[in-house]
Amino acid sequence: MGPTADGEGPEAAGDAEGAAAEGAPGKDRGEEEVAQPGQESGAIATGPEGGSSQSDVRFVPYKDETDMPGIVELIEKDLSEPYSIFTYRYFINNWPELCFLTMQGDSCVGAIVCKLDVHRSRSTHRGYIAMLAVEKSLRGRGIGSKLVGLCLDKMREMGADECVLETEVTNTGAIGLYRNVGFVKEKRLHKYYLNGNDAFRLKFLFKLPEGFDRGEGCLGPPTLNWEVEAGTF
Repeated sequence: MGPTADGEGPEAAGDAEGAAAEGAPGKDRGEEEVAQPGQESGAIATGPEGGSSQSDVRFVPYKDETDMPGIVELIEKDLSEPYSIFTYRYFINNWPELCFLTMQGDSCVGAIVCKLDVHRSRSTHRGYIAMLAVEKSLRGRGIGSKLVGLCLDKMREMGADECVLETEVTNTGAIGLYRNVGFVKEKRLHKYYLNGNDAFRLKFLFKLPEGFDRGEGCLGPPTLNWEVEAGTF
């Protein structure tokens, strides 16, 4: 489990499409199924991965405590150190609207857990992706990207200015997923994880600052940002 000194949260989101699990017993959610994420939020269409390849799963919002066992089991499959149940409850109970599940039958096969609050040093409304996991056998179908898109859409509705997360610099799968969704590298965090590995902090901007497209500011445009060699961060 990575450091949380900056007040953000656990680093499970860096696993991108990690973890595999059978979910909690299913329920009839009826009209609660959520729409697909919109393009305006920066959430990408899944292209060849989407459409019929996701016809056997459905995306639903978190409903209540009965969803918790499926989320925990799914996420912890790929964790070397399990989170306390209080970590899950901190995020989900405070921001239930920022938790979405992917269901296949009665099983939870995908989950994302986020938060949104005011960043203490800049007074901006900052979203944070704390956990993201997809059943191993279902990876590569755009499920992770769609879950991220759903949360970005909801954050936009809630007035977010930005969204951040951390991921290991060696986790090319996670980095590629977030890059395609519209995240850019903000900084490199040296020895961020307990195993001594570095992390990238990635950021998604809902409101682009003036001059961003010309490469001005600390981030610069996405195309230039991702061309910088990892070792220079």
